[in-house]
Amino acid sequence: MEKNNRSIRVECPKLLITRNESDLEWLIGSPFFPPLTIVSTFRCLHFNSSGPDFIKESEEIRTLLLKGFDVIGALIVGKSDSEKTAARAIEAARKLRNVLSGRTNSENEETIGAVANPDTGEICFFVSETEGSTSLEFVNSVSYDDNPEKFVWESGCLLRCELPIKLPFCFPVNKPSDVENIFSRAIEAVIAKFRDPNIVYMVEASSKASLDVIQPAILRGAELDFDTALPTIELLDKAVHNSDQKLLRCAYFCLKSKSTPELFSAENADIIQVSVLLNRSETSSKCSAPAVEYFPAMEETRLLIVDFKLEVLCYAVQGIPLMHAISKLLIPGLIDQLNAMMKMTLPNLLKQHQQLHPYHFSPPGIAHPITVIYELNYGETEMKQVDARRSLHLRLGLPMLTI
Repeated sequence: MEKNNRSIRVECPKLLITRNESDLEWLIGSPFFPPLTIVSTFRCLHFNSSGPDFIKESEEIRTLLLKGFDVIGALIVGKSDSEKTAARAIEAARKLRNVLSGRTNSENEETIGAVANPDTGEICFFVSETEGSTSLEFVNSVSYDDNPEKFVWESGCLLRCELPIKLPFCFPVNKPSDVENIFSRAIEAVIAKFRDPNIVYMVEASSKASLDVIQPAILRGAELDFDTALPTIELLDKAVHNSDQKLLRCAYFCLKSKSTPELFSAENADIIQVSVLLNRSETSSKCSAPAVEYFPAMEETRLLIVDFKLEVLCYAVQGIPLMHAISKLLIPGLIDQLNAMMKMTLPNLLKQHQQLHPYHFSPPGIAHPITVIYELNYGETEMKQVDARRSLHLRLGLPMLTI
């Protein structure tokens, strides 16, 4: 079935990154863009006997993909029945999206299913409106933009947060098997702090944002909104001036104008710095004195201290209020990166701790940055590091590395 009023917009120069039959690519979009807008593609690398391995795929894509972007569909390379193949692509995209978000359904989000002919490279697009729908709509209107960077960055910006964490915890020496559970609970306690009413997020402009002095904004955990869904957030018009700091637009911390096309890129994007502070010193009507309690260990214990250095980037449009940018983008980004580092640390928790560090890259042909966590214990030419980089190049359709 075809509807003339539907149109798919492609904002990446290389939509088809593989021509191997039966290969699958995830189509990436953003809730800040018009529906059915594709900004990049990630190749699916992990499969099992029944199809894509959604757990492994979600773990890697959750790290790679900045908050502010999400999976909006899938593309399968094949020559068989296009509509049936597109239905499989849509089903796979919905499953991955649900695993990434932790939801059980896709909340009636439109999903793209694309089928690429491996010989000609011709791509057919279909759309499914709801998860329960049995019919697909063929979309004939497809536009390709010559300047995707301008589309992404003309009204877009980045939120950046660096957060070092030193996590001490104790475990019984005679029960080393308990260490993973104790460590996981310690991580959960840190994650809970991100939403604590007493947490403070200080928002500042980067040094290049303006020659004028822009005062930082202070937002407390009690002021954040964790309930409103990101696609339903109302973007504020630039004519709206609000003295309430939580309702300040991200644009308040960005360049007022960009005069040259070269400024429309991830490298020149406006960056908003966010610092995380724990504030326990608010004025209280009650007078109290500090108290200390001593809990002696009932058995021999060992102290472990694990260091994490989080560095999170998120994509936002300038019209989004700060309180939503922090609660719906930055905090989920911090949680996902901390969980990813926890999983990488667990296998060697009682041995040598890994030196994990997030890096942000702007690969050629992709209009937005990606994030990769590298283990600094390994040198550039050690096989584990080489394999990780090869896998990344394969996923993004980049030239393969040589040793």
